[in-house]
Amino acid sequence: MTSTLAVAGTTAAGAVEAGPVRSAGLYAPSALVLTVGKGDTASVTVQRAVTLSCAPRATGTHPAPGAACSELRSVDGEFGLLARPQSQGNCTRQWDPLVLSATGVWQGRNVSWSATYGNACEMRASLTDGSVFAF
Repeated sequence: MTSTLAVAGTTAAGAVEAGPVRSAGLYAPSALVLTVGKGDTASVTVQRAVTLSCAPRATGTHPAPGAACSELRSVDGEFGLLARPQSQGNCTRQWDPLVLSATGVWQGRNVSWSATYGNACEMRASLTDGSVFAF
C-alpha cells in the first residue's frame, strides 16, 4: 500500500511541475489596422495601411509582424509610449503634417489612437528604430 501511494504522489508532483494545461484557442484578441496619412486629423488622406494581429501569433500585412508585436507588448499596447522625445534641431520646421493611427483591438481592449507630426523628419526622429509604424 505504501508503494502505491508513493507512485501516485510522484505522478501528482510531476503534473504540478509541468504547469497548468492551457487551451490554444483561449487568448485575448489583438487585431489592428495601422495607417500613415498626409494632412491634419480633420482631413487626413491615408497613404499606407497595414493589418497586424498579435494573438495567437504575429500575422498580418505588416512587413515585420513579429517585431511590431514584440514592440507593442513591451509598452502593453500603449501607442503613446512608442514615441520618444525628439530634438527639433535635426528637423526643419516645414509644416507638412503626417498622421499615424491605430484602430482595432489590443489584448481584448478597444484601441483608437492617432498622433500628428509636423513632417516626416519629426515622425522618424520620434519613432527611431521602431517597428510598429515602419511600413
